[in-house]
Amino acid sequence: MKLLMSVVAALSLLFTTAAVAESYGKQKVVYHINYDNPKQQAGALRNIQNHINAVGAENLDLRVVMHGNGLSLVTYPDALSRTKLNQANANDDMQTKILGLKNQGVKFNAFANTLKGKKLDRENDLFDIAEGDIVPSGVAELAHLQGQGFTYIKP
Repeated sequence: MKLLMSVVAALSLLFTTAAVAESYGKQKVVYHINYDNPKQQAGALRNIQNHINAVGAENLDLRVVMHGNGLSLVTYPDALSRTKLNQANANDDMQTKILGLKNQGVKFNAFANTLKGKKLDRENDLFDIAEGDIVPSGVAELAHLQGQGFTYIKP
């Protein structure tokens, strides 16, 4: 009987979560990260995961645009001395969080001018940033996405 009650409770929670996600509908959202505080960045990633949990990954087109000091989110700690950044926060824990979000469809974009200005080498200094993830201008990308109907969030 106890097992049956647990199964019923789990199914109820599953259907309630699905119904809540359906009520939000499809969303297009861009999160803006241009700060280097690791606690604030970790909080932003938690906000993104909570957003996915509430709406459902299948209902989201979610982007993270990083520029300026925000690229510290994906900069390896051992690369810091080669850069003009004050922080390099892509430790194992942050990498795990980023991969978890990417596996749910979140796209991370980095600003080309920041790479140049902060002396960052995409291949050696940045965690899981492909050539196609680089955008010419962070603020122009934000404006472009908002023009495409993306909601802007700066956690």
